[in-house]
Amino acid sequence: MKIAVSAQGKDLDANVDPRFGRAPYFIIIDPDTMEYEAVDNKQSLNMPQGAGVQAAMTVINQNAEVLLTGNCGPKAFRAFKAANVDVITGVKGTVKEAVEKFKRGEYKIASAPSVRSH
Repeated sequence: MKIAVSAQGKDLDANVDPRFGRAPYFIIIDPDTMEYEAVDNKQSLNMPQGAGVQAAMTVINQNAEVLLTGNCGPKAFRAFKAANVDVITGVKGTVKEAVEKFKRGEYKIASAPSVRSH
């Protein structure tokens, strides 16, 4: 299994970024081994529109099965649902803390986007 986490930095000590589409990085992590890769999201950072969908495609192309993030808008949420990626919003703390909470079952899968469309 692979988990994607929206992150403000390139490692497990980085804070979870509350903005999914405009997060600078996605940490793609195997929760069993804690091996990870930082994926740059620079293509979405300065987009006037469509950052969420572009970022969703980046995560989906990394074969993530779960996304941990602060917020997720409706277009990205639909893209994840179509790709069978579970979305968990309201995530805070460091990437490592978020993955540990996920492993302990402390999060619930979102049934709807956490923010409205811009």
